[in-house]
Amino acid sequence: MKAAQAGDAAAYRRLLETLTPFLRAVVRRRGAGPGLDAADVEDVVQETLLAIHLKRGTWDPRQPVGPWVAAIARNKLIDAMRRRGRRIDVPIDDFLETLPAPEPDGELSSREAERLLEVLKGRQHQVVKAITVDGEDIRSAAERLHMSEGAVRVALHRGLAALSAAYRSFRE
Repeated sequence: MKAAQAGDAAAYRRLLETLTPFLRAVVRRRGAGPGLDAADVEDVVQETLLAIHLKRGTWDPRQPVGPWVAAIARNKLIDAMRRRGRRIDVPIDDFLETLPAPEPDGELSSREAERLLEVLKGRQHQVVKAITVDGEDIRSAAERLHMSEGAVRVALHRGLAALSAAYRSFRE
């Protein structure tokens, strides 16, 4: 490191080549608990090498280089774990047979849909029918029904909630 700081490019290249396996081992060991995979480990190693390059002027030549490099690696590993967040990756294939998806219920007939829509009265009925059955968008339904777009959204939300409750009791 001293020679590299003095401008010896070959010494700097040798330093980085020597540090890389050390960094991989440190990051792999410390990242095993949080579950970093090989790609994450390599990303942290590369970020550490870049930080060493950018911060090499902060190293005190009277101090050993190992603890300085290890501190940078530790900080980059912490940064990577923060970016990654708390998550556990479990392949879904392991559970395909264990947790089968429920079979969807049959579709409603048009008569059943009409009966459900009869549950709604007034503006809710008009809004839900206009948007879900007739395919209107919020803006055109609001203009046609002389309502604000916000009022249409509220009526739609409440109407769909009422339909959901009615559907559950209808199916029971």
